[in-house]
Amino acid sequence: MILIVEGIAICFVLLLVCVAGIANGPVGLVVFYEDEVRDRVVELGLTTREKIRKAAILSGIALAAAMFVLVPLMVYGINGAEGFRDGFRQMLVILMIAGLFDRLFIDWWWVGHTKAWIIPGTEDLMPYIYGKTLALKWMGTLVGFPVLAALLAGAMQFITA
Repeated sequence: MILIVEGIAICFVLLLVCVAGIANGPVGLVVFYEDEVRDRVVELGLTTREKIRKAAILSGIALAAAMFVLVPLMVYGINGAEGFRDGFRQMLVILMIAGLFDRLFIDWWWVGHTKAWIIPGTEDLMPYIYGKTLALKWMGTLVGFPVLAALLAGAMQFITA
């Protein structure tokens, strides 16, 4: 049960990053859109490449902190995981909850089925997440997160030893 709560906590962090990023409109997180959308937004004068770069750095730091700091802290600090296997299993559950939340709630529903992420002047480029990017995101969740959990659990063996 605690792992589900911790997974939801990571989902909340992800949601906060998105809400903060689009607080002044979806252009704030155009970094997560396809290249042609980013190009169009710059052409339309809605943002600059520099602002996109800054948003990428800020959102990357926030998301990396959640994955690389908060998840191991919860698993080893709060849950008291011992050893690689226990840490790996717990981190994998938490990361998979967050990954599925990102793919299904954020990407599929929020971005794909609401108006919150529509950038005026780019409607002809919808859907914003498709094809190769969509496949890469699912691969990142289904393959990348288990690898990340293994790497984090391995690193924690050195830190806690």
